[in-house]
Amino acid sequence: MVFSIPLVAIVTSHYQKVAKIKHNMIKDEIELEKLKHQNYLLETEKMKLELTQMKLESPLEKTNL
Repeated sequence: MVFSIPLVAIVTSHYQKVAKIKHNMIKDEIELEKLKHQNYLLETEKMKLELTQMKLESPLEKTNL
C-alpha cells in the first residue's frame, strides 16, 4: 500500500501530460483547418476574378479577328 500512492501520482501525471498533448494537437488541427478555409476562399475569389477577366477579354478577341 505504501507504493500505491506514488504509482497513482505517476499514472495521473502521465494522463495529464497525454491530455495536454492531445489538447495542443487538436488546437493545431483547428488552426490548420481555419487556414485551409481561408485559402479556399481566397482561391475561389481569385478564380472568379480570372473568369470575369476572361469573359471581358473574349469579346475583344472576336472584334480583332
